[in-house]
Parts: sequence; structure tokens; C-alpha cells
Amino acid sequence: MNEIFSKIQEMGIVPVVKIDDPANAVPLAEALKDGGLPCAEITFRTAAARESMQRINAKLPDIFMGAGTVLTTEQVDLAIDSGAKFIVAPGFNPAVVAYCNKKGIPVIPGCSTPSDMEKAIEAGLEVVKFFPAEESGGLAYIKAVSAPYTTLKFIPTGGVNADNLNTYLAFNRIIACGGSWMVKADLINEGRFDEIRRLTKEAISAMLGFRLTHLGINTKNEDEAMKVAGLWEKLFNFQAKPGSNSVFSGTGFEQMKSPYLGEHGHIAIGTFHVNRAIAYLKRMGFEFKPETAKTNDKGETTVIYLKDEIAGFAVHLIKI
Repeated sequence: MNEIFSKIQEMGIVPVVKIDDPANAVPLAEALKDGGLPCAEITFRTAAARESMQRINAKLPDIFMGAGTVLTTEQVDLAIDSGAKFIVAPGFNPAVVAYCNKKGIPVIPGCSTPSDMEKAIEAGLEVVKFFPAEESGGLAYIKAVSAPYTTLKFIPTGGVNADNLNTYLAFNRIIACGGSWMVKADLINEGRFDEIRRLTKEAISAMLGFRLTHLGINTKNEDEAMKVAGLWEKLFNFQAKPGSNSVFSGTGFEQMKSPYLGEHGHIAIGTFHVNRAIAYLKRMGFEFKPETAKTNDKGETTVIYLKDEIAGFAVHLIKI
């Protein structure tokens, strides 16, 4: 997959932004970055789009920025000159798509019919925007219409929110979702950037679904592991389930048959999307132990440990 599309997939959410006053551009970008999502699709729905993008690119060049609602080749040039890394269009405009291909900038045109999708494939595209997503039939329609077009991947936009986000992202042909629920125009115009920051964090939490899945306890040997498991069973009827390297008590406790990572043991944190969680936590300044990573037959990371312990416990992510 193209590097830009891989970055979009890593983000998982593309905030679709309408800015009326360029003075709000940098504070908005800072709120998104502080919220853990340094990404924005600045739409050409207003005359402020170009200057807004220029201000963001000058002050916060690490913001992963694209241009949306691009309708003409002239707007493509304005977007590129203003720092856009990708172009998004509401529909399939052959002239705009061809021009973007010529310029070498990734383009994501809106496609909601089989005819549009075939045009996209003919143009050599690998990702399209499904717009308006909910009004066009939602996930059920994407699954049905995408079946013949095995090379295409989708970014649903329109009607996507925190409640249905993961329903879309669970389908492996969807690399990300576009949405404006955390960056509504009234919040931007009123300067409510703390609220945007809060909603962005909330969106990330909804997407990743972090939760405690189990506590791992280091024991000296198998006998001690079984003894501890027996106590949990006697106390709370957490049934012991011996395995090759550990003994689980119900689903909440894992007794290691010999000391493993962590002074005392480990804490397992579940997430819907391990790779996206890794990218998010790296953006927040945390490091991982790549040698601890495990993958499934699809090449997706399913387990990985953070570099540092917390209160004597190693911490690992696990796919749920």
C-alpha cells in the first residue's frame, strides 16, 4: 500500500475540517495533536482553506494534512503548494484524478456506485472515499458492492461517529473513517478547542477500546503456579486452566510457571487495533520491545510489550 495510505490506516480516523477563519487553523491543529490525532483533511468549502493549510504547515509541519472537497485541478495545485499530502474529492472527477496522478499526489475520490469504483480501478487507484456513507447504505452496502472489486479499499465518510466507528473499521477493506463529529464548525468558530481536544481523545478511546484483560503473576515454578491458581479457585471459583507456560484462573489472572517479563509479572491491555494502538502510543512518546511482537496469519500484530515497566509490571497490548 502507498505510504500515505498506510499512514491514514495507522491513524484510523481522518478529521474532516471546515475552517471559516484562518486564525483558528493552528489552535485547531494543536487541539487535534494534543488529543492524539495529528491529522486533518482541510476542506475547500470555504475561502479560508488555503491560508489555513499554509498556517498549519508553517507552524505544525508534523500534522498529517490533506485537502478535501477538491473540485478542480487549480485547487489541486493550491493544496499541494499549501502542504497537502493527499487530495480528497466528494465524487469521481476524471480530470482531477488524472491531474493528481500526473502530479504524483495520492487522490481519494468519492465513489458510491460500481461504475465509480470501476473508473477508480481503471485510473490505477487503490483507495476511494465512500460518500455519503450512512445515506448510501453504510457498511452492508460497502460489503456487498466491494465484493467484485478485490483491490479497492475504502474510507467511509458521512454519518460516521463514535458510536458506529468500530463497526466500519472491523471490515478489513476499510482503512480508516472520515468524520467531523470531533471538529464541528461551531466548535471551531467559537474557539472551543479544549472541547475539540476532549472529543478527539474520546474518539481515539472509542476506536482503540483499551481495557484491562488480565493480570499476569510471576511464580517460581509450575507447583507454585498451580497453588496460586488453586487459591483463586477456592476463594472465588475462578476455574484453573493449565497451559504450556502458565495457568489461567478464569480470564482475569494468569500464573506464569516461571518468571517472565516484569519484576512481579505483567498487565495485559486489550485493544481492537494493536497496530493503531502502537502508532498512537508512539505518538504519545512511549516505546515498545519489537522482539516481543506476535502476529497472526494475516500479518497483524496481536501482542507486543511496552519497553518500560509500570510499578514492577511489564505491560503488553493484546488484540481483542
